Amino acid sequence: MVFGNLTREAVRAARTTCLVAVVATFAGLSATAVRAETLADALVSAYNHSGLLDQNRALLRVADEDVAAAGAALEPVLRWTASFTQSVGRGQSSVGFGVQNSESLIAQGRLIAELLIYDGGATALGIEVAKETVLATRQSLIGVEQQVLQRGVQAYMGVIEATEFVQLRQNNQRVLTQELRAAQNRFEVGEVTRTDVALAEAQLAQARSGLASAQGNLAIAVEEYRNVIGRKPGRLSPPPKLPKLGSDIEAAKGLAVRAHPSMRSVQHRVAATELAIKRAEASKRPTVGLQGILSMSEDLNSSNFSTGASVGINAAGTIYQGGARSSAVRAAQARRDAERGNLHVVRHNIQQNVGIAYAQLSSARASIEASDRQIRAARIAFRGVREEATLGARTTLDVLDAEQALLDAEAARISAQSQLYNAAYAVLAATGRLTAQDLRLPVQQYDVSEYYNLVKDSPTAKSDQGKQLDRVLKSLQKN
Repeated sequence: MVFGNLTREAVRAARTTCLVAVVATFAGLSATAVRAETLADALVSAYNHSGLLDQNRALLRVADEDVAAAGAALEPVLRWTASFTQSVGRGQSSVGFGVQNSESLIAQGRLIAELLIYDGGATALGIEVAKETVLATRQSLIGVEQQVLQRGVQAYMGVIEATEFVQLRQNNQRVLTQELRAAQNRFEVGEVTRTDVALAEAQLAQARSGLASAQGNLAIAVEEYRNVIGRKPGRLSPPPKLPKLGSDIEAAKGLAVRAHPSMRSVQHRVAATELAIKRAEASKRPTVGLQGILSMSEDLNSSNFSTGASVGINAAGTIYQGGARSSAVRAAQARRDAERGNLHVVRHNIQQNVGIAYAQLSSARASIEASDRQIRAARIAFRGVREEATLGARTTLDVLDAEQALLDAEAARISAQSQLYNAAYAVLAATGRLTAQDLRLPVQQYDVSEYYNLVKDSPTAKSDQGKQLDRVLKSLQKN
């Protein structure tokens, strides 16, 4: 035996040591398994889980492809055409050999090369319009990222708030159950009337109703969390310290006007409409192109064939089109004016949102301070009223009213804390700083330039750049 040469005490000690080691190991594994989820963990999951982000990333790639499509108009175009024509005829010649039948099968092929030389700059301006649209779409993607993370904060705080409300209601129900027993005992000895017992029963029934409502709200918060974060919430850590926020509202508004993604997006869209006006005006100018044709024709029923080649410069222009081109210019100007008006609206909305977020933050802070004082006072009052009631100096109604006042104060404190965190992160969102980069979340961020750099030069599928693009697309589809 392994322990044959050991004393009984040594064997017992060795077994104890092994048992302690095993218990410690399982305790460590258990502690790791039930580690509380933090707000940062939830935001990472919300970022990785969001289908809305995936959708808008795909829309950004569509805008990237528009740049490639616009740039392709400046590249040479190589086309081919082919045809087979079967001809059957019957006729008589003037030299008189009688009626003769004729039949031919003509195969024709053409290889056509075209290159745009001049179009008044319309194509080049179209490329610039597409580039500005890409920049605007990138900023819209950042705006969507802010929405996803802000909703993640709200879902996290919603579960914490609902959980605390359930615990508060459960504690309130336990206290009122004790108050009902006390009222029944005092009723049996004649210290109170049946009315006091009925009041306690009514208050307990109300507490049970409140608990059921709180449990329902918790179930709703859990479903919201599952939708936003991507999984059912486990044990959540208390919210962390509030993010650092400046106290100068006007400075925050100025920062938001400069840096908010919605503002930057509409600025790029205004620039795109300005370029679109120039493109519409350039479209009035004539176009000049270079064309080369290589052709071949062969009669498959005989030995007749012909080949040819031609190179030429073609010029074209529109003299009159019923005012359609002038209308296109005016429409482009109207779209520019609309975007300028939208820029004005977005600027003021951003400033308003910053002001509202700071007002909500200040209100929540004041509510927490007031609730803390109210809770301390209500707790002292409740204990005093309950002691006085045991001495006959207070009625059961006084005790129940004091308990309700304490419950209201504690509920207000829970709501104020949730509002405080939501308002703090709303300030970040209103100033354009609620992003994975600003929050330093450990996520694989989407590189908005990688796909653009691969497609901007309109690569073909068989080129090295096209093959690299295929690998990128397959990677995106897997994710």
